[in-house]
Amino acid sequence: MSKVDFSKLANTGVQGLRPYQPGKPIDELAREFDLNPKDIIKLASNENPMGPSEKALAAIKNELADLTRYPDGNGFELKTTLSEKLGVKTSQITLGNGSSDILEFIVKCFVSDGDEVMVSQHAFAIYGLVTKMAGGKCVQVPAKNWGHDLEAMAAAVTEKTKIIFVTNPNNPTGTWNTKVQLETFLQKVPNNVLVLLDEAYFEYVDKTDYPSGIDYLEQHPNLVVTRTFSKAYGLASLRVGYGVCSEALADLLNRVRPPFNVNSLALAAAVACLKDENFARQSKELNDQGMNQLQAGFDQLNLSWIPSVGNFICFAVPGMAMDIFQGLLAKGVIIRPVANYEMPDHLRVSIGTQAENQQFLLALKSLLGV
Repeated sequence: MSKVDFSKLANTGVQGLRPYQPGKPIDELAREFDLNPKDIIKLASNENPMGPSEKALAAIKNELADLTRYPDGNGFELKTTLSEKLGVKTSQITLGNGSSDILEFIVKCFVSDGDEVMVSQHAFAIYGLVTKMAGGKCVQVPAKNWGHDLEAMAAAVTEKTKIIFVTNPNNPTGTWNTKVQLETFLQKVPNNVLVLLDEAYFEYVDKTDYPSGIDYLEQHPNLVVTRTFSKAYGLASLRVGYGVCSEALADLLNRVRPPFNVNSLALAAAVACLKDENFARQSKELNDQGMNQLQAGFDQLNLSWIPSVGNFICFAVPGMAMDIFQGLLAKGVIIRPVANYEMPDHLRVSIGTQAENQQFLLALKSLLGV
């Protein structure tokens, strides 16, 4: 039987892709360096160091007896709770297996061969992956001060532009755009060009000039806002997120949404999280304390860092980034290199508990020899 090269049979957009590389798992690092998993800290994937809330865990436990049943394909209770909390109609909401699901839905709906999707330099890698899968062309606009240059992005729109991805706050840089910047940008973007505003980290922001995308939906029917329960609510393993947009756009997104894409445990836990305001506040407080701790630590080590409003921060170690990254792994500390984001001199570290942050800073200090 002759050998078949299946890569040549794959869709053209898939042939040029490389799999998304997540942060290294703790168990893998333990095997690689013969470390005790209990001694390893993972500060690579912007996860909530508090874990899920007790109310979310109780909601999950209540669902366990019905694992043999399919979940509610429409997510009625979660949509209703979101509707009440956000002041939108349930018909404006699309549920996803993580907010990354919504990113893929919008590309599936609107991008064909040759269409252009615009992103910022240093923006989330998934945008380019889903665009290329659909045969689209990813157009990158240079960043400004490590963040989105919305003025330049609006000016770069062409007849081929179908979607513009905007991340606020941005991952991996932690930068953010203000109300005035976003409002001016939305006014300039043509109505037939969709804007996906990714607000995966919005719960961590307390800047007075930070905009909530939900406030602009009525005025801009070409806007889609995505959010997630993976970060501030600590449900990363359950994969549950959502998109909010006009009813017309939501109808299209729900046409390509797979049935039962959000499982019963995730649906129940997400509802519980939305009703647990104390947990969300505690997550924010812990993150603020950790951010101050890391910034002070970088200052003491004479390392520059990019101001961030997320639950992570990038710091610079010019010419040493990969050596420091590997050295930290050997010490049982997992963070994230960001060379694939055109930031070869930077590393990104997620905010952990006070003890985890301190363990990271001590390991970093020993590697720097200061």
